[in-house]
Amino acid sequence: MKIAIIASGFLPILDGVTVSGWQRLQILSQQGHQVLFFCPDYSSLAKDYPNWRDYTGNILPGVRVENLPSNFFMGLDYEPNVSRDSYQVVLNELEQFQPDIIHVDEPERLYVGFWRVAGVNYARRTGIPCVSFFRTNFLDYLSDYFPLPKLLFLLVKFLLKKLIVWVYNSYDLTLVTSKITHPKVINLGIKNTRHSNLVGFDTDRFERNLSQADFFQSQYRLSKADQLVKIIFLGRLYPDKGWNFTLDAFKIVSQQIDLSKVAIIIAGDGPMRQEIEAKLGKLTPNLHLLGRISPEDVPALLVNCDLHVTTSEKETRGLTILEAFAAGIAVVAPRSGGVVENIQDGSNGFLYNPGDRLDFTSKLKILIENSSLRKEMGDRARISVQEYSWQQSVQNLVNIWQEQINERSIIDDGLLVPLGGSRGERPFARTKVVSTNQRSLTHISSK
Repeated sequence: MKIAIIASGFLPILDGVTVSGWQRLQILSQQGHQVLFFCPDYSSLAKDYPNWRDYTGNILPGVRVENLPSNFFMGLDYEPNVSRDSYQVVLNELEQFQPDIIHVDEPERLYVGFWRVAGVNYARRTGIPCVSFFRTNFLDYLSDYFPLPKLLFLLVKFLLKKLIVWVYNSYDLTLVTSKITHPKVINLGIKNTRHSNLVGFDTDRFERNLSQADFFQSQYRLSKADQLVKIIFLGRLYPDKGWNFTLDAFKIVSQQIDLSKVAIIIAGDGPMRQEIEAKLGKLTPNLHLLGRISPEDVPALLVNCDLHVTTSEKETRGLTILEAFAAGIAVVAPRSGGVVENIQDGSNGFLYNPGDRLDFTSKLKILIENSSLRKEMGDRARISVQEYSWQQSVQNLVNIWQEQINERSIIDDGLLVPLGGSRGERPFARTKVVSTNQRSLTHISSK
């Protein structure tokens, strides 16, 4: 299968979207597919990400990454997004590659960069399917980045909702990976949705044999941390990840919990790093900001911690939750968003009421002070996610792609199919389907 993927982000930026994208590319390469992967250009971040060139060009057998000219997304220095002029690069490369299907991650964000619905017109013109992947509900994040007066905020949110719905409904199919998020997407007005398990992790990489008594001393020169209860926050240091709540809640945490017995491990980076370091540093004597962590180092880091905390209320799925469970550690998270899909409250973790600092502190206190409960929850957590694997989730995606390709395959040699353009004005082409072992190719010749 020849697959063109247009994505809003990729490595070396680390988040759920980019890490899962990397995992998919590795498995697609192993399966022998050909992939043309478009993403923003990260050369502007070379100072912070000197290894950005490792993820561009021919990075895997059959996989080529094309970095597109980019600007900063919403003025955020850490968030490059494709530029309007870069779409011509996409069209030129698609013409050369001639994919069987186009897959688009976060098309609403890409629309803001391209100022067009990515991939759709090309797909219609060439008679191939074009599917989208709903990754982030940007409506939920609006207040974190646009503190507008109430009436103006409501107007902006209304218009943005209209735009998002229109963008997604332009595709043949919108994929949603969370059972919790799926009905919300439908309620927005997106009509072409399909739910499937499309996230996972490599269970073999999270084995208990990664645990070592002096892990933090040997890996990060943090000798004292190995003797403490280690709480890990794993993710980007952005307002939308709940950090304002975390900083506020830890004022109560520091009053009710002896933080001299706790090491706070923060793995990630972003514009809030200095604020987090300054405010949390005043409340706890054992704060350690590790910065960006390579995806290859995440399993060992999680296995050697005692519990994972996230305060983000707006996740559509929550990959770090699955990874923490795979590592055998319990999780504390808000009862909100897609993270609740896998957390069985009181069994493999705790859910606290969103925005409730006392409830958060209470749940955190129980796990910090009860090592046997942490172990029991961690054991149940590991068992609860055994069904997930990147091999299976990627195969689910490949199966969906193949279904879409098959639906577009036309057996009747003489049938005319539209090539795009407005209704009543579309040119047509005659099609002929040629079956191969892996795909059906539609050869199009002008009438």
